[in-house]
Amino acid sequence: MHMIMLVLDDPKQLDSVLDAWRSAGVSGVTIVETVGAYRRETRRVRGRYLYGLPGLAESAERSQYTLFAIVPDAGAVDMCLEAAEGIIGDLMQARTGVFAAWELSSAKGVPDELGQPGNEE
Repeated sequence: MHMIMLVLDDPKQLDSVLDAWRSAGVSGVTIVETVGAYRRETRRVRGRYLYGLPGLAESAERSQYTLFAIVPDAGAVDMCLEAAEGIIGDLMQARTGVFAAWELSSAKGVPDELGQPGNEE
């Protein structure tokens, strides 16, 4: 099993990415609203000039979404990356996102179809 993580820069693309992952066979995704340190630092510098203007202050610290999902194997990791880039574009471009995956040595509470060790027949 592998954990995948996608930091999605544009929140408007969330539903499209989720649909693409669902089509790729990913059934469970955890979504966390996040703000990167760079955006936070930029907001702190500009924030003092936006005092008293809540609409502008809120847009200065635009959040993003970070998605986590457990997938059965490296092939599923590749499918999720391809599906995400099909929506977002090349992740090597600025302001698109970050994708990472790593192998899990242990996981409990995930569905059997994800291939938990000991469940092979």
